[in-house]
Amino acid sequence: MAQHNETGKQGEVEAARYLREKGYEILAWNYRYQHAEIDLIAQKGKLLVFVEVKTRTNVSFGNPEEFVSYTKARLVMKAAEHYIFNTNWPFDVRFDIIAVTLSGSQLQIKHIEDAFS
Repeated sequence: MAQHNETGKQGEVEAARYLREKGYEILAWNYRYQHAEIDLIAQKGKLLVFVEVKTRTNVSFGNPEEFVSYTKARLVMKAAEHYIFNTNWPFDVRFDIIAVTLSGSQLQIKHIEDAFS
């Protein structure tokens, strides 16, 4: 597996750990619909959260969250719509970004709530 794939997977593991520590239940990892993928789907009470995880080992070219494009956000929303419809989710939803920076033994997590609004 390519190094960037390993880095991304490690970022998702750290993001899931972070969310669990904050009281979220992880419902799905890498949920796919057509060409779209949602890294994590989590629930806290009556709130369903669709999470895009961006991981970087170096911030020289920008912070991880800056790499979530408009196109990516639209794809996540499309997949989320499919998930909501298929599960008959009747409550609120939110779209978050979790930016993970892995630099040596340093780990930084930035949780951006309601990132697509």
